[in-house]
Amino acid sequence: MMRAWILPMLFVLTGSAVATGQVLEGSPGTAAALLLAFLGLAGVSSPLLFPRSVSAQEAQRRSAVDGRPVVYWRPGCTYCIRLRMRLGRRARRLHWVDIWRDPAGAAAVRAANDGNETVPTVVVAGRSHTNPDPDWVREQLAPSA
Repeated sequence: MMRAWILPMLFVLTGSAVATGQVLEGSPGTAAALLLAFLGLAGVSSPLLFPRSVSAQEAQRRSAVDGRPVVYWRPGCTYCIRLRMRLGRRARRLHWVDIWRDPAGAAAVRAANDGNETVPTVVVAGRSHTNPDPDWVREQLAPSA
């Protein structure tokens, strides 16, 4: 769990240090802007941006019942962030599995990607799709709308 927060914490610490330097140089406006930018980066790269993760087993069970895709992701992944942001509120309708928190999820991703933990990996109807276009993922939700 701690590994997921390393990058966001680095953004917060770096932003604080840079902002402090700007304040000491007499530029409080620049300091505030930089601190907000770094806090934004911390928020975007944190697990807070994503819907609550479930285990791979639970995601597969739910997907078998409702037909919705399963998304395997990890915190800090820019492609995962891109997918999440482009899906908007629809992202909550997917089943999200954090591969850093679930070894079975990581194993499923490795099995689908020739041993690599490439994310996002989206599973629709039992077929894996690595780093799919967000518009395509959105289309996969249309039948259950």
